[in-house]
This record gives sequence, C-alpha cells and structure tokens, in this order.
Amino acid sequence: MDLFSNSRKLNLKCNIFGIDFKNPVFLASGTFEYGLRYSTVTNKAGAIITKGITARPRAGNPPPRVYETACGLINSVGLENPGVEIFCRDILPKMRRLKTRIFVNVAGFSVNDFVEIVGEIGTRVDGFELNVSCPNVDQGGVAFGRDAEVCHRVVTEVRKITSLPVIVKLTANFCDPLVVGRRCVEAGADGISLINTLHAVAFDIEKKRVLIKGGLSGPAIKPFALYCVHHLKDLGVPIIGVGGIMTGRDVYEFLLAGASAVEIGSATLRDPYAPLRIIKELRKYTG
Repeated sequence: MDLFSNSRKLNLKCNIFGIDFKNPVFLASGTFEYGLRYSTVTNKAGAIITKGITARPRAGNPPPRVYETACGLINSVGLENPGVEIFCRDILPKMRRLKTRIFVNVAGFSVNDFVEIVGEIGTRVDGFELNVSCPNVDQGGVAFGRDAEVCHRVVTEVRKITSLPVIVKLTANFCDPLVVGRRCVEAGADGISLINTLHAVAFDIEKKRVLIKGGLSGPAIKPFALYCVHHLKDLGVPIIGVGGIMTGRDVYEFLLAGASAVEIGSATLRDPYAPLRIIKELRKYTG
C-alpha cells in the first residue's frame, strides 16, 4: 500500500541552506546506514545523513553494541565504517543514484581529520554534518563538542575548503549547547543539529559489572531534545531536531520548538519503514 495515496495534496516541501527538500524529515546518521537497503524509504525522505565517516577504516567496538532500555536504547557501535577512501570509491557512487539529498556525517578525532574527510569528498554530496561528539585525540581525549573554542576551530578550517552547507551536530553532555553552537555559527556553520545521544550505562547484575556504556537514544530523550532545540531557536541558523522522534506529532513538536527539519533515528531500528508513516502523519498537522 502506498502510504502517500490519500495525502498527496499537502505540500511538505521546504528550503533550508538554499536547498530544496521534498520534506523536513531526514534519516539520521548511524541508524539507516547509507540508505541503500531500503531505498524506497530513502527516496521519500527529505535527506539522508550517512553513517559517521572517519579518515581511516574502523572496526567499531566489541559486543554488546546495543542494549534496549525501557524507553529507548543504549548503543556503543564505535563508529564502524570503511573510512573515507573506500566510502568515496565503493559507496558514494551508489548513493548518488538515490532520489534524495545526501549529507555526510564527518567523524574526526582531530581538526585535520575533519579537513581531510571533507576535502576528499568534495562536491559529490549536498552537504556535511560535523560530528563533534567524538573523542578529541589532539586534546587529550576531551570531546570536541564540549569545547566551544575547539569547535570554532574545526568549523573555521572546514569552512576554508568547502562552500557546501556545513551542519554541526552538537552534544548536550555536560555542557550548554548554546555556548558551543554560537561559536560554531560565528565560525561559519550553516546549521546546527541536536541532540546527539546522552551518556548512559547498563549493568549485568549476575556478573556485577558494567554490561554496556554508550549513548542513550529513543523516546526517553525527546523532552530534553525539544528543550535544547527551543534553547537554540534564536541562534540565527536552521536547527535540525534529533532525539526520540517516533510519530508525525513528534516532528510537529520539534517544528514548534524552532526546528527547520528533523532526523529520524532509533525509530528505524524498530521499523525501517517508520519514516513513511511519520511523513504521512506530519501532513495532518501541516495541512
């Protein structure tokens, strides 16, 4: 059944960063891989943000990588990806045949990593999402996203080598994303996406030890994600809301909070076709 058969008259098109999108529902980094397996879904979405791409291949973390919680999940995938060279050679050409906008999530461990990855990809995509929530090796393991000045430097250097839209994906772990976001915008960021996952841990009570330590996502973090979007709504650039979106009503709440678009993440792990339902439901609120 075509989920859009009864609602084609309503127009969800939007223009962000000077780019036309068919709707404001994007596929979040990490949970939909590269959009190739479920291309019918990808082609209906406004955009896809790729899995995080690093300068070199990464095998990711050992299992367990995912742990279900009462209202979401903890993930500790560890940025598993083939690295920018193989991504550009083997994956990106296939992605470019998709009928949607493509943004690459860039995951760096130093300022030079971000510059190298963006430079290698060039103009073959519609834009970049800088994942500044990775450990900053050059700064002794401190997360990029908690250091406003380091983020300013990342955006400044990336801005020198690309004219494509640059979105910065911010963390809200132990910092005020408004402070960091303001410095990113001053350095030339075109938009902000937030929030990334929140720190979380689960224990194996039989073995009395940590089972998994990673990032919490899903409905549990939605109220906080909404707060953060509303907190940054006057920053002067488009805000992309992320966190616990499961329905069209959730999307509309983020739009009311000040977001220009949203990213669907954990919902697709339960149901890869969830974005189609969410887009249909959103039409009820925007018509």
